[in-house]
Amino acid sequence: MQELQRRDARDFLKFAALSFSALLVISVVNVFKKVRQRPVLRSVAILVLGDVGRSPRMMYHAESFAKLEFDTYLIGYRGSKPIPSLTSLPHIKLCYLSEPPSFVAQIPFVLAAPIKITYQIVTILYTLIFTVPRPPEFIMVQNPPSIPTLALVWLVGGITGSKIIIDWHNLGYSILALKLGKLHPLVKIAKQFEIIFGSSAYAHLFVTNAMRDYLVQKWGLIGHKAVLHDRPPSHFHKCSPPEVHELFLRLGRSIPPSLAEFLPNASPPYSTHLTKVVDHHRIQSYPTLPASPASDLNSLSMPSLREDRPALLVSSTSWTPDEDFGILLEALKLYESRAREVNSPDLDDLKERQILPSIWMVITGKGPLKERYMTEVQLLQRNWKYVRCSSLWLEAEDYPLLLGKRFIHGHKLLLNQSFLGSADLGICMHSSSSARDLPMKVVDMFGCGLPVCALNFACLPELVKDGINGLIFENAIQLAGHLETLLTSFPSSPKLDSLRKSLQRASQVPLNVELRTHIHEHQEGVDWEWSSWSDNWNRVVKPLVLQDAERFS
Repeated sequence: MQELQRRDARDFLKFAALSFSALLVISVVNVFKKVRQRPVLRSVAILVLGDVGRSPRMMYHAESFAKLEFDTYLIGYRGSKPIPSLTSLPHIKLCYLSEPPSFVAQIPFVLAAPIKITYQIVTILYTLIFTVPRPPEFIMVQNPPSIPTLALVWLVGGITGSKIIIDWHNLGYSILALKLGKLHPLVKIAKQFEIIFGSSAYAHLFVTNAMRDYLVQKWGLIGHKAVLHDRPPSHFHKCSPPEVHELFLRLGRSIPPSLAEFLPNASPPYSTHLTKVVDHHRIQSYPTLPASPASDLNSLSMPSLREDRPALLVSSTSWTPDEDFGILLEALKLYESRAREVNSPDLDDLKERQILPSIWMVITGKGPLKERYMTEVQLLQRNWKYVRCSSLWLEAEDYPLLLGKRFIHGHKLLLNQSFLGSADLGICMHSSSSARDLPMKVVDMFGCGLPVCALNFACLPELVKDGINGLIFENAIQLAGHLETLLTSFPSSPKLDSLRKSLQRASQVPLNVELRTHIHEHQEGVDWEWSSWSDNWNRVVKPLVLQDAERFS
């Protein structure tokens, strides 16, 4: 009996070995065929080692390539829904990577990390070599993460002849240094990995001038080099009062009672916490004929912003140590004290003078420190009269995260964009790990005509022009001072209106693409020009990717 079992085991091992050898031979033959094929012009594979739907810049790249009629393969992990155009444009194919087995998350990091990286290597290589039918003309990769993607696209590009484009969002080793420290051996290894496999490519795109200058000087990059600042899509805009009214009619039910008591009373559908419907008959200065029921309905069709509304402030945070929410919390404390001081009752008529408005601070995002800070907020605002800070209600199923999931189907897309476009001021606590990247959240805010108060770091002035489209602060005292400056006499705040008008003027300036192609990138910040993603991409990237296609067409 045992001899029979041993014979069966040997037969199984032989069968398994033969099957594996056959699969290996087939794979080698297929790889050899791929190697002998020339890259197909007007085709691109875009690799994102993350959730495709949470990678706006790479989704915008895919959309722009597809509009040039490039066969576009967007490779990444399934998760949030991508922007609608990626599922409707004819030249785009979404290629989702499979996740590592679930047991990997249950084992220690020392064992899980190599398994996860090995699994990523296999799935990425398989997708680039077999799922993409023929070698693409370009392979674009997002960095970070650097490991293992930079090495993989370097290998595939060397084998197939595809041209590599690295889109430098940040430096991968600098993010790892936040967790392990700058002197940790793994950080040094990660830096050398990034230098070796990232220094040479067909083209390098950078999110800032500072990133380009540093990498060119320190790493001696080889290939075309161009700065492609993040810009919002063209449909982002400042919301009109009717849009704000519609939004808060939808959101009214999700506002908790404690917050509703702080906000002005609402009587849907005639008023919300921020808007009211204007009656035409009451504002006309001349007599009118008796109105019919239909005309009465039409007369209540002009929503406007309420004069007694609070100032709506929006911030997005990752709730991690590198975004110090404590600065914002301390600034709100100082604002509360200052509002109590200046809004003292008038001794003559015993009415309160509203010099500083109430603030509704809406914070979005997920992260490890959220529960700690929001517990502290709840304790503090029990005694606050002029400030309310909320986060939980934004995470309801029908209202996804404001900045992390703004591109989704149906009414949720409208809610996210409309909420951002309904705010009065944005707050940015982003501090770059490398000091050479810029926060996408500010780009989105500017796209909706929303001025910003932003925490200062090295290259922030490339985006936030202090006193023109926003204000820059270093600490909580400065932020509290900026809030007082911008919100005094709200909603008729001269300083805030000045920043809004600057954003409006910049967005209306027509951009001469051909002229701007010959102007150095540094001049972009001098005249404070603003453009959509499409205009910017067509000026910077389009000439790079059409060189060979136009030469051989």
